[in-house]
Amino acid sequence: MVEEEVTTNVERTLEATPTWAVATVCFVLILSSILIEQLLHLLAKYFSKKRRKSLIQALDKIKSELMMLGFLSLLLTVSEKHIASICIPKSVGEIFLPCKSRSTASDDEEETKCAEQGKVSLLSRRGVQELQYLIFVLALFHIFSSVLMFSLGMAKMKTWESWEAETRTLEYQVSNDPRRFKLTNQTSFGKRHLKFWSDRRFLRWPACFFRQFYKSVSKVDYLTLRHGFVMAHFAEGSNFDFQKYIRKALEKDFGVVVGISWWIWIFAVLFLFFNAHAFHNYLWLPFFPLAILLLVGTKLQVIITKMCLDSHDKSHVVRGTLLVRPSDHFFWFGWPKLLLHLIQFILFQNSFQLAFFVWTWYKFGFRSCFHRKNEDIIIRLAMGVVVQILCGYVTLPLYALVTQMGSSMRKDHAFTEGVVYGLKKWRAKAKKNLALSSFRNTNYHTRRLLDASLETSPSFCHDARFSVDFDLPSDSEIFVAVELDSEENARHRQSKEKQKVGFFDGFDLNRRTTS
Repeated sequence: MVEEEVTTNVERTLEATPTWAVATVCFVLILSSILIEQLLHLLAKYFSKKRRKSLIQALDKIKSELMMLGFLSLLLTVSEKHIASICIPKSVGEIFLPCKSRSTASDDEEETKCAEQGKVSLLSRRGVQELQYLIFVLALFHIFSSVLMFSLGMAKMKTWESWEAETRTLEYQVSNDPRRFKLTNQTSFGKRHLKFWSDRRFLRWPACFFRQFYKSVSKVDYLTLRHGFVMAHFAEGSNFDFQKYIRKALEKDFGVVVGISWWIWIFAVLFLFFNAHAFHNYLWLPFFPLAILLLVGTKLQVIITKMCLDSHDKSHVVRGTLLVRPSDHFFWFGWPKLLLHLIQFILFQNSFQLAFFVWTWYKFGFRSCFHRKNEDIIIRLAMGVVVQILCGYVTLPLYALVTQMGSSMRKDHAFTEGVVYGLKKWRAKAKKNLALSSFRNTNYHTRRLLDASLETSPSFCHDARFSVDFDLPSDSEIFVAVELDSEENARHRQSKEKQKVGFFDGFDLNRRTTS
């Protein structure tokens, strides 16, 4: 009985596993992979049918990120034995532990060898396997949080369609008649932003900080920024669909947000490092993404206020609608895309923290050393949900609106794909016709120059005296060599012929014959 119990507790390898069990597991895994691949393919076909090219690029970015995470997991699987074979001193292995105490019981061969040397493994095989679980959960949470954030942002921007439709009504055109004059502080945009705190920086930032929580994007802000954008890039009175343009631009930015850049991986490694108990990470680490998110939202509100101040300083009288001028100098370092990369970092860090919480819950239980107190659990979950909703429904739509007030314009989003394709085709055809016309003109001028040189050149001048008449059939294969003399030799030969003619003219041929 003892021998049977020992044999049943030993882990079975593939040599002692039924082939039907191995085939069943492989079949389920392959079937699951094929289903996921087909779902992604159908989603790409749907986006292609709807002509959402930016979303197709974002989907390709998600596929590449999943492939990279899968490759990282594969590397951990292959190298787990070699990693576990690396032995470090026990004093070093006790530094920066995530918990105050840890269990060291293990039956791994590599850890046993390190223990015989009085050392511990750098990372045990079980630790490598747990790290693979963390990578898998991180991939799921990052994709889910990215899609959720994008969906919340698009839902908020859909409410702007009524504002965009209002710009085409007669009432809007009458109220914004360019023949009407107003003072800047009498306009709705001026009343909202020209306050006592607007000119004072130490008051402007706190006021804009609280403003992002209540009507972060108001109707007057949208209409005024829209007017400034249209006046900067189009003719006055244009019926440009600004809301549709912003939506396309946000779809393009989604491809950047869903990606994981190299510098974001560096912060992920730092997050794992500062997760040690010695740093008291539960007091500040969950608040880090929220602090950056609130800073970005405050900066966006400050930009709108500074645009109003800039227009007010240039002119106190408004003709029709207050005109704000797009410029990159309102943004940090003159780089509007910096805010997008900060949002990308916020989203990844928030996803990482939620994934880390779920991973520790699944692997070590709800009451593990990672979160023993109720306060720790509440803070982590609350911060994750607040950051997700605030970023998707407040900050992201505000970013999509304000960043259009930079100096540049995305011309590929200003027109539909059909118009863009037609313009590119027309441009290619125009370049081809221009090159052909230039080639014809060059040939024409070259021909004219050659004709002029032939007419004036003494070697190629056309003279009847030098013409030769060849009375030969057309199918003759006789080759004739013609010697071309210079003009001086030709004149010398003509003078000799004249002398011969004059010599024969001196004889009387009739008298010569009679005698």
